[in-house]
Amino acid sequence: MDGEEQQPPHEANVEPVVSSEASEPVPRVLSGDPQNLSDVDAFNLLLEMKLKRRRQQPNLPRTVTQLVAEDGSRVYVVGTAHFSDDSKRDVVKTIREVQPDVVVVELCQYRVSMLKMDESTLLREAQELSLEKLQQAVRQNGLMSGLMQMLLLKVSAHITEQLGMAPGGEFREAFKEPLLQASKVPFCKFHLGDRPIPVTFKRAIAALSFWQKVRLAWGLCFLSDPISKDDVERCKQKDLLEQMMAEMIGEFPDLHRTIVSERDVYLTYMLRQAARRLELPRASDAEPRKCVPSVVVGVVGMGHVPGIEKNWSTDLNIQEIMTVPPPSVSGRVSRLAVKAAFFGLLGYSLYWMGRRTASLVLALPAAQYCLQRVTEARHK
Repeated sequence: MDGEEQQPPHEANVEPVVSSEASEPVPRVLSGDPQNLSDVDAFNLLLEMKLKRRRQQPNLPRTVTQLVAEDGSRVYVVGTAHFSDDSKRDVVKTIREVQPDVVVVELCQYRVSMLKMDESTLLREAQELSLEKLQQAVRQNGLMSGLMQMLLLKVSAHITEQLGMAPGGEFREAFKEPLLQASKVPFCKFHLGDRPIPVTFKRAIAALSFWQKVRLAWGLCFLSDPISKDDVERCKQKDLLEQMMAEMIGEFPDLHRTIVSERDVYLTYMLRQAARRLELPRASDAEPRKCVPSVVVGVVGMGHVPGIEKNWSTDLNIQEIMTVPPPSVSGRVSRLAVKAAFFGLLGYSLYWMGRRTASLVLALPAAQYCLQRVTEARHK
C-alpha cells in the first residue's frame, strides 16, 4: 500500500517582492512630480531607498549564520530559543540591518494562527489543554499522533507555566516587523518554511516501536522539572544544544531523525527556494531582463541551524520525507490497545458512577419511605 504523500505548504498571502544586493546598480528615477511617475519608476525609487538602507557589512547578532546561494543570493539564518526575549530582539535587529526581500519562519500552515494572537491570548491557550483540543488533534493527526501531539503540548504548557511566557515570540516579531515597518523594510515577503505538522507526527509515530512509544509517553507525562529563563537562554549556545541533542539521539534516534533531521532538510529546501534571483520590472518589453540576487532572513530554532548548514550545498529531495508510511503491525496493535483501554475505562467509569448515584438516591429518606411502602404492600 502506497504511503500518503503531502505537498509542501504555499507561501503566505502577501504582496509580491523583488530586491537587490547593495552592490547591484539600480536605475535612478529622474526628479519630477511624484504623481506623474510610472509604476516602474515608483518601484525603482522605493527599491533604491531600500538598497541605501541595506548595509554591506551589517552588524548582526552572534546567533546569525550567513549562507550564500550559487547565484549570489544571501540567507541570514537567525537561530532562536522559542521562549526568549533576546531571540525577539535578534530577529528585529537582523531584519532591520539586512533589509530582506523574504522572511522565512519555522512554521507551517497548521500553526500560522499563532502569528495573529497577542501574547496574553497565546499564554492562556498554551496553559489550557481541553478535551476539545484533544479531539481536534486526533481528528487532524489520527489517534496515536494526536495523543503524542497533546503530550508535547503538555510539555510546552509546562514551560509556559514555569516562565510565564508564550512560545514563538520570535516568529511573531518576524511577521510584524515588515508589516508594521513597511516604510523601513519595503517589498518584503513572508514564507512559511516548516513541514506540515501532521506529516511530522505521523512519520515520528511510525518510526517508533510500541515500547518506545510507551517510554516516550511516560517521560512526557511526568515531566515536571523546574525551568528558569537562564536555562532557556543557555540553549542559544551551540555546545550545550549539541550535548542535549546527543542525549536525545542516544535514547530515541528514530525520533530525532523524523522531528529534527528531516525538518532540517525541509527547512533548507524552503530557504533555498526563497533565495532565488529576482527579476526587476521593465518599462517596456523591449528592455533587456535584469535579475539580481535576493536577501533572505530565516528564523528557526537553534537546533536546526547545524543541519541547515550541513545540507545547504547538497542535492535535496523532499518527496521522501513528505510521504506518510502505512501503519505497521505494532502500530495497529497499539492503536487497538489504546482504544480498548479508553473504552474500558469509560465503561468502568460509567458503571462506578451509576452504582454511586444509585446508592446516594436509595439513601434519601423519600426513597427509603417508598421502599418500605413497597415491601409492606408485598407482604399483605
